[in-house]
Amino acid sequence: GRGRGGREEGGGREGRGKEGEGGGKREGEGGVGEKGEGRTEKKRIVCVGSGRGEIAVCPPHPYLEQVGGLLQGSRLGLGAQNVSARPDGAVTGEVSVSMLRDLGCHWVLVGHSERRALLGESSAMVADKYAAALAGGLVPVLCVGETLEHRRRGLAVAVISSQLQAVADRVGGEGLASGVIAYEPVWAIGTGESATPEQAQDIHGQIRAWLASRLPAESRSPRLLYGGSVKPDNARALFARPDIDGGLIGGAALQAEAFVAICQAALMH
Repeated sequence: GRGRGGREEGGGREGRGKEGEGGGKREGEGGVGEKGEGRTEKKRIVCVGSGRGEIAVCPPHPYLEQVGGLLQGSRLGLGAQNVSARPDGAVTGEVSVSMLRDLGCHWVLVGHSERRALLGESSAMVADKYAAALAGGLVPVLCVGETLEHRRRGLAVAVISSQLQAVADRVGGEGLASGVIAYEPVWAIGTGESATPEQAQDIHGQIRAWLASRLPAESRSPRLLYGGSVKPDNARALFARPDIDGGLIGGAALQAEAFVAICQAALMH
């Protein structure tokens, strides 16, 4: 999409793109959702553009093989919600890049706000996972975002820039350009609240400017997804913004009618 890869969205993610199809939520791509059946989380990525589209579903690890089988022969892609930064070997309980590839995954989320907040994943750890995914042939979807306290103190851009810089330091500008970036305001995830289209565009525009100052001149900017409580009633306004290339859809992706409506909204842009 848009010369940057397209739009993504998902219950992923969903996107629309203007000049290309982009990589696949999602993003891409690949997706992640909120709670599923009271015990799981799922998200998807959708990239729709130029008359073509991509939808990727990112279920929890135990369901990857089952979901992958159901997706066989369809246009839907498969992604994971997490990956180990370590290579194959004796690391009990971890899921490596090659394992995900064996299951047919193309996308993987890294740095989701819940993993940062609840599991203590630092930006350095996220950068290592991003680098491992990229090196192993997966498309990493880097999640960044600020808490409500950060926003109230005027630190949103500084926090997000720090999260991006950690990955840029690890993989360089070209590596950063090869993935997808999902902005998820932590205060809007799973709360039913959402940044206004203007607030979301403001942050996306600043992320785009940050990238432009650091990416190689010949690189195209990665797709930027919005991931804060995208719903059928706000999707169209969000996707109409110039720097919002798609969405990382959570709770709404668990409701088929709502997710279809979000995809339709993306198709209109």
